[in-house]
Formats: sequence, C-alpha cells, structure tokens
Amino acid sequence: MRKFVLAAVFAAAAAPAFADPVEGTWRTRPDDNGNFGHVRIAACGAKFCGTLVRAFNGQGQPIDSPNVGRQIVWDMEAQGNGQYANGKIWAPDRDKTYRSKMELSGNTLSVSGCVLGGAICRAQQWTRAD
Repeated sequence: MRKFVLAAVFAAAAAPAFADPVEGTWRTRPDDNGNFGHVRIAACGAKFCGTLVRAFNGQGQPIDSPNVGRQIVWDMEAQGNGQYANGKIWAPDRDKTYRSKMELSGNTLSVSGCVLGGAICRAQQWTRAD
C-alpha cells in the first residue's frame, strides 16, 4: 500500500510536465473593429476547451467585454502531430459557431472552421501570449 501511495504522489507531481503543447493563452487575430482577445486553452476531460480571458482594443488596452469568461472553443480532440479536430469555435464578432479544427506549429495556432456543411469557412492564426 505504501508503494502505491508514493507512486500516486509522484505521478501527480509529474502531471504538469506532460501538459499538451496547445495548452496556454493565445492571442486572437483582431476582428473588424481591431479588437482582439486572449483565449486560455486547457484540457476539459479528454478534450480541449478555450475560454476568453481578456479583451483588448486595437491599441492593446484592456476593454470590458460581455464575452470575457465565455467558453469559445470546446470538444477539440488531439489527433497527434499538432493537429486538433472535431471541435467547435464560437466567433463573437459574427455570433456564429463553427465546426472547427486547429493546427499547432511552434507559437502559432492555426484555427479554422466552417458552417452550413462547409459553405462558409473562416480561418485565422493565433499567437502564443504566455
């Protein structure tokens, strides 16, 4: 029993060392008004979710937004090799939810999604903010 407890303690202590590379805070691309946000991506169960944690105007000054605290990425599944798929992303500037995927390359996260069976698609690149 003692060995089991020690193994559990060591496993819990090592868990942060195995965080997925997509976890962290990402700066979105500015919207049509120049505003952008910081989205914190973290594990939510076996998948990944992202919450808008801060909003900024075009000059980089923090602004109040009713969307801060709102989950805008959910159900994203790691596919390996920096690929994430089968998720959803809500775009505050258009108030639309897109079936989405993400691709991680270094400190750039390419985010894309489509609505209406692929008839309307959007893509943007986010950069690591932390």
